Amino acid sequence: MGTIADVLAKKGGQVYTIERTATVYEAVRRMVEVNTGALLVTQGNEPCGIITERDYLRHIVLEGRTSKTTQVREIMSSSVVVVDPGCTVEKAMATMTQRRIRHLPVVESGRLVGLVSIGDLVKQVSDDQECQIRYLTDYITGKYPG
Repeated sequence: MGTIADVLAKKGGQVYTIERTATVYEAVRRMVEVNTGALLVTQGNEPCGIITERDYLRHIVLEGRTSKTTQVREIMSSSVVVVDPGCTVEKAMATMTQRRIRHLPVVESGRLVGLVSIGDLVKQVSDDQECQIRYLTDYITGKYPG
């Protein structure tokens, strides 16, 4: 099974952020612009949380708040679970399942190097399985000198 570094090598290390004092409306607009379900929240240049579509639904829609007057810091998740690039995809998926989260910032030596989603990990697993099936098929049919 691959590692988080393998996932980042394919998708890149782009991390979309929003300042904690921005409005939730600005965060949602940014998520739509970049086609992502989460933004890392920053205070200055330092990460301090994460805001997701789920946060919007739970804290704006269900609580009857308005996104144009609520700041990101009021609804973000401030306890962010992170992984390092050497973490296996399997372990990262287990962490996401156990913690009921869909996004993991990737930190290497104290530096943010990427953000992966459950969709990124499922794609990696699928790609790995496809490669293994191709290898085994080639071996069985004699196309691989093995």
